[in-house]
Amino acid sequence: MPDSASDLLVARRRKLELLRARGGALYPNDFAPSHVTAEIHSGFGEMDAQALASRNEATRIAGRIVSVRDFGKAAFFHLQDRSGRLQVYVKREELGEQGFETYRLSDLGDLVGVEGRLFRTKTGELSVLASSLRILTKTLRPLPEKWHGLSDTETRYRQRYLDLIANPEARRIFELRTRIVSAIRRFLDERGYLEVETPVLQPLYGGAAARPFSTYHNELERNLYLRISDELYLKRLVIGGLERVYEIGHDFRNEGIDTKHNPEFTMLECYQAYASYREMMSLAEEMIAAVAQDVFGSTVLSYQGQRLDLSPPWRRLPLREGILAETGIDVERHRTVESLWTEITRHEIRLDKQPTWAKLVDKLLDAAVKPKLVQPTFILDHPVEMSPLARRKTEDPTRVERFEPFAGTLELGDAWSELNDPEDQRERFVAQAEMSAAGDAEAQPFDEDWIEALEYGMPPTGGLGIGVDRLVMLLTDQTSIREVIPFPLLRTR
Repeated sequence: MPDSASDLLVARRRKLELLRARGGALYPNDFAPSHVTAEIHSGFGEMDAQALASRNEATRIAGRIVSVRDFGKAAFFHLQDRSGRLQVYVKREELGEQGFETYRLSDLGDLVGVEGRLFRTKTGELSVLASSLRILTKTLRPLPEKWHGLSDTETRYRQRYLDLIANPEARRIFELRTRIVSAIRRFLDERGYLEVETPVLQPLYGGAAARPFSTYHNELERNLYLRISDELYLKRLVIGGLERVYEIGHDFRNEGIDTKHNPEFTMLECYQAYASYREMMSLAEEMIAAVAQDVFGSTVLSYQGQRLDLSPPWRRLPLREGILAETGIDVERHRTVESLWTEITRHEIRLDKQPTWAKLVDKLLDAAVKPKLVQPTFILDHPVEMSPLARRKTEDPTRVERFEPFAGTLELGDAWSELNDPEDQRERFVAQAEMSAAGDAEAQPFDEDWIEALEYGMPPTGGLGIGVDRLVMLLTDQTSIREVIPFPLLRTR
């Protein structure tokens, strides 16, 4: 018997050569299943042995061999397809010599097509008595850990296909992700939003505080950037008269990699004319609750042992009041880096000093407030310095109409009433340039083309961005973004 990985590879390749010597297609593609295993369990799972025998029900199924019990002249194996597993019984008398020899040339992990009749074993398990068996794909490498589950995290992420084969939970998460995204689309489509596509390659990045990835277009002889946000192009469509638009697409930010960040991620952004951040807050809480109800049948869920109720209305917590309650620091009374840093030091809060006042406020929020936001909450009314694209509050021009949704301490997105005053926008871009000069690598560049677009007139507009990966993390009870992205970016081995 082979006792090493190399021996197993040699043994499997030898079987492949024996199959080749017998003639016929080694990797045929003409086998069409009549059922998936879940359909068989659903349709015949309640029938007893006598009823199944009288039905004499024929079926054709295809999938991967995931377990084997071999008795010499007969064997049982479980076949797994996209919907589940079903036991198959093979014996020499039914398959004939050549057919049974084909079974003998199969291995754990091979993809096979089986035809046969349904019956119940003496132990009562619904099974297929195989009348024919074909090897559709020969697996040349042994599957991980003898089907006891793939637990090595590094392997799971680098070879996701093995994770999906070996771990039902991984398959469940990605099936749920698809259903969550579909539910988001249904919610917005039913409310008159138009799904659109905007450029991924952009001549100038903007719409968020982040560092971009850059590339070079040879024919145009110019630098381009992978988008960090869809925002400015979606708002151009609003200017053009598409009053309700959304996009679910990939954004790219040249930032660190951790359990909540991947440089390539999926965002939902939507914009609604004649709406403010108040309407977008309602939209956000209603949408997330509706998605949970649609996919899971409830707006109440458990995240990391905490019971969360996603049903509206969510708590509204102004940023200034949130920081004051948790730290005793009123950031509006300390409007310079030096003054605020003195207060942070005095209160013995562990924090790295930042190059700008806005960054320092943001880091203070991250350290003191966000870890407490377990139940669904909107942090709102940020300082204008933190929000270069948001509309000022009429009653307090030092703050803007902005909110960030949180649940389970996860930051799920960002949203605001859109700034549509081109002169104010120009001043904000100037301030961003000053922040960049002061050392803020994530400050937004001056975008003259966007100001020109605003000068043609954008209606009062509310915008909302939701991190799809973060939302899937919340709804599937995951603490790492790598669990909900099929192929996360990883460091070199």
